[in-house]
Amino acid sequence: MGNQHSLLNKEQLEQMKDSSSFSEAELKKLYRRFQMLDKDGSGTLTTDEFLSIPDLALNPLLERVIQIFDQNKDNEIEFSEFVGTLATLSHKGTKEDKLKFLFQIYDIDCDGLISNGELFQVLKMMVGTNLNDVQLQQIVDKTIIEGDYDKDGKISFDEFIHMIGNQEGIEEKLSVNWSE
Repeated sequence: MGNQHSLLNKEQLEQMKDSSSFSEAELKKLYRRFQMLDKDGSGTLTTDEFLSIPDLALNPLLERVIQIFDQNKDNEIEFSEFVGTLATLSHKGTKEDKLKFLFQIYDIDCDGLISNGELFQVLKMMVGTNLNDVQLQQIVDKTIIEGDYDKDGKISFDEFIHMIGNQEGIEEKLSVNWSE
């Protein structure tokens, strides 16, 4: 869908309606927002275009989130990728899909497991210099020990769900009201 300057056609709208649970009106509204973010008119969003949104620019995990948006790994977010991720994070997305998204934040190498090093990297992004590396590593080690039920030294998706999936309000915390 790169270099697309015109409105979505009916076929594209129907495909996205089927795959996203958004209505045609919601998709058209999202497309208008997408076009507003697409400062260079390329039909795709870059990291810099996301960073131009003041509220997002402050998020220490923004680059990880963008990497997850970018399903085809071309370093640009197409509208279909944008819609797919927003569908997951909207109130219409399932709890399991939201937890998969969260898991992907930590699973940097996309191997289906969260390693000690990956957990350290993501937590480092979140805490910055508030903790030193020794303190942070202690938290990481404790988390891996507590969550690693099969004792392979990594956290699988099932172990991840077991650790956090039943936390009160987790689904709401992973939901974004995109329509505001």
